[in-house]
Amino acid sequence: MTVTTTARTPRARGSAGPLVIRGGRRRPSSPRGRRSATLTAVAAIMLVYTLLPLAWLVINATKTQEGLFGSFGLWFDSDFALFRNIAATFTYDGGIFTRWLLNTVLYVLAGAGGATLLATVAGYGLAKFDFPGKKAVFAIVIGAVAVPGTALAVPTFLMFAGLGLTDTPWAIIIPSLVSPFGLYLMWTYAADAVPDEILESARVDGAREFQTFFRISLPLLAPGIVTVLLFAVVATWNNYFLPLIMLKDPAWYPLTLGLNRWNAQASTAGSEAIFNLVITGSLLTIVPLVAAFLLLQRYWQSGLAAGSVKE
Repeated sequence: MTVTTTARTPRARGSAGPLVIRGGRRRPSSPRGRRSATLTAVAAIMLVYTLLPLAWLVINATKTQEGLFGSFGLWFDSDFALFRNIAATFTYDGGIFTRWLLNTVLYVLAGAGGATLLATVAGYGLAKFDFPGKKAVFAIVIGAVAVPGTALAVPTFLMFAGLGLTDTPWAIIIPSLVSPFGLYLMWTYAADAVPDEILESARVDGAREFQTFFRISLPLLAPGIVTVLLFAVVATWNNYFLPLIMLKDPAWYPLTLGLNRWNAQASTAGSEAIFNLVITGSLLTIVPLVAAFLLLQRYWQSGLAAGSVKE
């Protein structure tokens, strides 16, 4: 009969660390080392669900119109036509795709950029200044976040039709300037990201409010601004319903509406089916969004984590 001896490592009084037994056969596992098979399976399913449509889009953008229907959807065709499809996308119908791309960039720069600017200024003011009716403004902002955009589409169209602004870029830009979610996000972010002590110190030193905002507060708000900008850019870039009811002239279409018009050609009598150009155009449409997320990811992550830990 053998006796197994174990040695216990000393632990300081009040220490919260686990008790480690040396030489023994049973050793408690670290919480970080535990793996859940269920969570791993769910994560794998979500990964496939997310990447499968993107993989299908990339693969089929390399096929000709005939190759789309004559080959397996999740594998390449023998005729690699990606660069021909890209060239045809930009030259088809007099190069209208380039016009749609420039229109989308215009709507994003004016609409999403303006929405981010207004949300930053308004959110900072609501977070750092007290005034009568502040609680009422908070209730209105929360209520506006809960209202879906489609519910406001018809009233917005009637209002712009009365002003004679339909079928113009202003019908897309002006509604995009209003972002209740961005305002609420900047409000809550500014409340924690900009300490009141720094503002009071700047005011004691004689700095004006605009100087305090641009020189002190704005750099501290940069991660939150990038976060709001990303959400606004994605919402404006993918906007479909508002241009659908506001615009008639194809020259002012964004990419979403233009690609839908190309896709509908297959069901129009006497028109040419160009599904290969629709798929290639869709791939070109998401490239700027992917690039924006990759370039601004570090600002976005730090913006979401700000204020989550109290010292």
